[in-house]
Amino acid sequence: MNDIVTEQRDDLTLVKLAGEVDLSWSARVREAILEALETRSVGVDLAAVSYIDSSGIAALVEGLQTARDAERRFVLIATSLPVLAVLELARLDRVFTLLPDVGSALRPAEVG
Repeated sequence: MNDIVTEQRDDLTLVKLAGEVDLSWSARVREAILEALETRSVGVDLAAVSYIDSSGIAALVEGLQTARDAERRFVLIATSLPVLAVLELARLDRVFTLLPDVGSALRPAEVG
């Protein structure tokens, strides 16, 4: 089942995604990320994502670009193996900051 949960943690909004992030769901993911970025830095928790297609990747890339424009942090957290495989294939694992867990995202010195 697809789900989006947002949670405020220190200076970071966590956007927790679950399920398949595909064309039918990616617009909602995009909206959640961009809404969170209006006021705070964002960490997208991908641990429970079982599948992501190009529209889902596009939502993440737009989030990263928006965060950079607003001088906010944007990190991907606990990236699941299916998502990591797509990021590596597109060589986006070199573009995004990938962190192993939420605790790492809450330590600004580690997110660069």
